[in-house]
Amino acid sequence: MNIDGIPTRSLRAHPEQRAIDIIDQTRLPHTLHWVRVATLEAAAHAIRAMQVRGAPLIGATAAYGLALALDFEASDRSLAEAAALLRSTRPTAVNLHWALARMEAVLAPLPPAERCAAAWAEAAAIADEDVAQNTAIGAHGLALWREQIVPRGDMLDVMTHCNAGWLATVDGGTALAPVYAAHDAGILVHVWVSETRPRNQGLLTAWELEQHGVPHTLIADNAAGLLLRQGKVDAVIVGADRIAANGDVANKVGTYLKALAAADNGIPFYVAAPRSTIDFACADGVHIPIEERDGDELRLLHGLDGRGVPSALRQLPAGEDVANPAFDVTPGWLVRAIVSERGTCAASREGLFSLYPEEARG
Repeated sequence: MNIDGIPTRSLRAHPEQRAIDIIDQTRLPHTLHWVRVATLEAAAHAIRAMQVRGAPLIGATAAYGLALALDFEASDRSLAEAAALLRSTRPTAVNLHWALARMEAVLAPLPPAERCAAAWAEAAAIADEDVAQNTAIGAHGLALWREQIVPRGDMLDVMTHCNAGWLATVDGGTALAPVYAAHDAGILVHVWVSETRPRNQGLLTAWELEQHGVPHTLIADNAAGLLLRQGKVDAVIVGADRIAANGDVANKVGTYLKALAAADNGIPFYVAAPRSTIDFACADGVHIPIEERDGDELRLLHGLDGRGVPSALRQLPAGEDVANPAFDVTPGWLVRAIVSERGTCAASREGLFSLYPEEARG
């Protein structure tokens, strides 16, 4: 995607320097700040503290984190301990576990002396494949727009939740890939962006849409139902952190409410995600672990003060009891279609196996 007109990836690898650069997303949308990550511990912190977020980007960062760990020691013990540390950072996003399992499968059979170079090469392959998959998701989503929605009128009005764009991936985005594809194809598209409290990832979506020149409007989360009922939305499209084998979808908390409102008003609700987000070993949404995050994300508000200085404002006493689940689960029957790099399918076991028949055989 573009920053000030310059094509940019959200992660920059420097294997010759044994480091990667990431955007500190906790400082957006106010400041674009790149952070140098050169150790396993820094990579784990970046994932846990949500300096990087979005399932595909978390997976790519974890892959490079493993490469960074093997720069210091490439023994079997080091490989296992590094993978365990990275797995512990976020429980819900399955891309993290997928990427680490793929890295271990490549690295474990190799002698320690060969593991470092192989780790950097495999992490780069994961990053490049993410970009290619997101491009394909964009093309398949654009076909959906053309077939189902665009003929209805001149403007395509899309609603999304959280951030499943360029910032959540290495490049291109998942849920926003079809939006960018439509915009780049000359289709008039407008995005309703929900703020997505308490982490306010919607602000990141608004920031990157602005960078790419896509018209958009930021809304309070609770305004979504009204807009859907008023007929101001043609489709809702979101990303996913994990899709169970039966088509149930775990995504940022608040997604389920939008799916319910879309169903009540006959508006299609789509989920866009690559293969690495589909967990065929997870039978259904009941078995998806839901991350419970620190309560201070709810007790404190972050932004700029009147002088433009980053500040935190306490809206609740420190001892106030709060619940802060990071995700919810939308049952597959509420999802019109899942859009992956292989095409679109029903949000069901049969639908997913139609795109990935090798998983059914396995």
